[in-house]
Amino acid sequence: MSEAVDPLIVAISSRTLFDLEEGHVLFEREGLDAYAEYQRSHEDRLLEPGVAFPLVRKLLALNEGSPPEAPRVEVILISRNSADTGLRIFNSIAHHGLAIRRAAFSNGAPPYPYIRPFGADLFLSTNAEDVRNALAAGVAAATLLPSGAPQQRSDQLRIAFDGDAVIFDDEGERISRAGGLEAFAEHERSRAAEALSGGPFRGFLDALHRLQAAFPTGQDAPIRTALVTARSVPAHERVIRTLRGWGIRIDEALFLGGRPKGPFLEAFGADIFFDDSEHNIESARGLVTAGHVPHGVANDLPATR
Repeated sequence: MSEAVDPLIVAISSRTLFDLEEGHVLFEREGLDAYAEYQRSHEDRLLEPGVAFPLVRKLLALNEGSPPEAPRVEVILISRNSADTGLRIFNSIAHHGLAIRRAAFSNGAPPYPYIRPFGADLFLSTNAEDVRNALAAGVAAATLLPSGAPQQRSDQLRIAFDGDAVIFDDEGERISRAGGLEAFAEHERSRAAEALSGGPFRGFLDALHRLQAAFPTGQDAPIRTALVTARSVPAHERVIRTLRGWGIRIDEALFLGGRPKGPFLEAFGADIFFDDSEHNIESARGLVTAGHVPHGVANDLPATR
């Protein structure tokens, strides 16, 4: 195994790690005081796993064999709870044996300002505003919709990415929306040797690639990645050449030409999938955990009223 590298740092909200929806509904209905009292009165009742729980467990399992003071992966809890009401969360973390040591409790205030000081490579939350703010600060971030934790299918960590507006910028999507698929195909064909610009997940992909390099390659590697894109031939060449130029290894690449992504993600066995399209997220989330990346032309906000 190669020499130690800086750890991959993933920040997650408490509502992605555990199922806190019952308390959240109470908060929305009766306010902060009622919510705080509810959490204190249920302090010794363990929380059920949330949508990101299997992903977190696999991420932390990558630390097996590494010294505690130099982990390969660190998971940090970012929560709008107070430290007082957060005791239930840490009781549940301890019960499940999750090695989560660092946390920020903002007591109702937006917690995203603490993500960058922690050095996070990725932020996962159920709060779309926090995710947008993290993206604006230059951190890869995605919104996870609350749901039951999916069944773990293997011990291998499998992460899938859309291409345009996620790994790459949204240049292609803008061309396609303005001129249609033929204009997009010609644009990509004429620029096949010109590298695409990096998107919001370029840095996370770099950090993930460095982590992969700490392990042997092949089918038995503990991490496997996939590019799952609506692109098709001839728009594939620019993607391949860009990743080659970046020195990034993607284990599998699926150029679907507009076919629904959900069945392919299920076949890949994705633990999480990142896409900028809400339509793709909705079609995939019944089969795999899906994170919406609110970036690019598909997510341009309407003018403020």
